[in-house]
Order: sequence, then C-alpha cells, then structure tokens
Amino acid sequence: MYPQQNFTYQPSRGGQRKYGNHQFHGQPAGSNNFNFYKNFQTLKGPPQQLSKEERAKIQSERAKHPGKNLSAPIWSNLVLEPFEKDFYYNGHSCNTPEQIERIRSDLKISVFGDCVPNPVVDFEESNLPGFLVREMRSQGFLKPTAIQSQGWPIALSGRDLVGVAQTGSGKTLAYMLPAMVHIAHQKPIEQGDGPVVLVLCPTRELAQQILAVSRLYGQKSHPQIRHTCIFGGSSKVPQARDLQRGVEVVIATPGRLIDFLENGVLNLFRCTYLVLDEADRMLDMGFEPQIRKIIEQIRPDRQVSGYHFD
Repeated sequence: MYPQQNFTYQPSRGGQRKYGNHQFHGQPAGSNNFNFYKNFQTLKGPPQQLSKEERAKIQSERAKHPGKNLSAPIWSNLVLEPFEKDFYYNGHSCNTPEQIERIRSDLKISVFGDCVPNPVVDFEESNLPGFLVREMRSQGFLKPTAIQSQGWPIALSGRDLVGVAQTGSGKTLAYMLPAMVHIAHQKPIEQGDGPVVLVLCPTRELAQQILAVSRLYGQKSHPQIRHTCIFGGSSKVPQARDLQRGVEVVIATPGRLIDFLENGVLNLFRCTYLVLDEADRMLDMGFEPQIRKIIEQIRPDRQVSGYHFD
C-alpha cells in the first residue's frame, strides 16, 4: 500500500490563473473562457423582454441542437501536460490463477479484456489510502462488493472500464474512491481551472446521491476534495459560483453541463477522469448528442469508466 503522504496534495494558493499557463493543459493562450464576470449575464437565460413563445422557441432549438455553439478543440495542435493515472501495485496478492478464477466465480464476476488485474478480497489489497479504508469500516463495510473487488484494481491501474452491476451494489464507491486517489496525484487546481473528475448521470436525484457519497469520503482527505453538483431545475448562479471558485469533482446532468460549457463558465481541459454513471439510461433518455459534445471537450488520453444496470 502506498504511504499515506502520497495521497495528499498541496492546496492551491488561489488567485486568477495566468493565461500564459493555459496552453499547458490545452487551452489556447489569450482565451477568455475563464472570465466568469463577462459571462455572468448569460446565466440568467433569455432576455425578459422576449415573449413566452420566443423563449419556448429558443429552448426548443437548444434541445434539437445541443452544444451548437460549442466547438471541439483541435487536440493535435495543443501541448498537453502528461498526467499520472496508474497507481495500482499488485504485490499484495499471492493467489494462483486457479484461486483467482474461484474468487471471480464465487462473486459472480465475469471479465472481458486483456491482462485484467486480479480482484481484491479485502480492503488491505485494494491500494486505497488508509483514511478511505477507515471510513468504509466505520460505515459498516466488512469487505469489497463484487463490483468494487474487480473495479478498484482496474480503475487504479488507469484502465478504461465498462461495469455492469445491480442497483445497491456499491458502484458509486467503485469509481469515486479511485477518483480521489487520481485527484491526489494531479497538480492542484487553481481558480478558473476546470475539474479533474467529471461524473455524468441522467437525473438530478442520482446526481445528489452521488454528491452525498462523494462528500462523505472527500471531507476525510487533507485538504478536503471539493465537489459540486450541477443540474437543471434550479438556479444556475450558485452552481456557477462553485465552478468559478474551483472544484476537483463535478457531478452533472448533460443538459446543464452543456449550458455552462457554451457560456464559458466551465472548461474541461483539466479533466482526466470521466465517469458515465447509468450510461445506458442516459442513452435511452436521448442524451447521446450531449454526451458526444461533452466528451469532445475532454483531452483524448482521459481515463473513462462507464456503468450500466444489470
């Protein structure tokens, strides 16, 4: 297991980030995407002098063409700073291939892929930092669930993952705890930077559930990992303030996230860990165009995890 100090990072000094540094993360120098105050008026929606029919027409056009005004960065023309995403050490397990297959069979785990890491049978094998393990034990968890047993080694290895599990199987912790380890190994974010971790989900209710779980564990880190939740049906202004201050984790529904990206309130140039929670449900709800537009804004060497219902 990694030493505890490897899972901490220095807090940001705050202050406005200089434009000259943006090209380091793929943002062209001189861009005004981070000027929150210039874009603040756009958060209020269509001008009040428009009629109800005109406002409805604008909303209909946005729904038909999500992200119409959002251009995809030409990543090949940008200098991207390398980032670390492989933190898994498999030295704790001494199981033979036959024992590994028996573990997967007992947990009803099926795997497809090349060189898939072995599942873990207890928290000590997981390579998670001590403060996360202690919090899980304090919550009454005795050992990893099936999706956690196989999902943690894959996610901590920096591999892309598609997980299929039932509701209540612990999938939120399966991707969120490796996300916290991922954050701890990245450069601290500053004011105006986008998040390191982005979680997309289909509904407001699910977004708030993920936020509650994330905060419970994120507040145990030193310094605390900052989260925010953005979704439709509530005021944009407090959500935009959180984004402008800087957060490591954004949990969002696709529609509201597209609005913030188009208005220049948020950028995803620092995002290196993407999660699609209930991805099958988002596709059934017609969010595929929004998801494609969002993924275009994230650097191509990102780490991606998708989770579906069984």
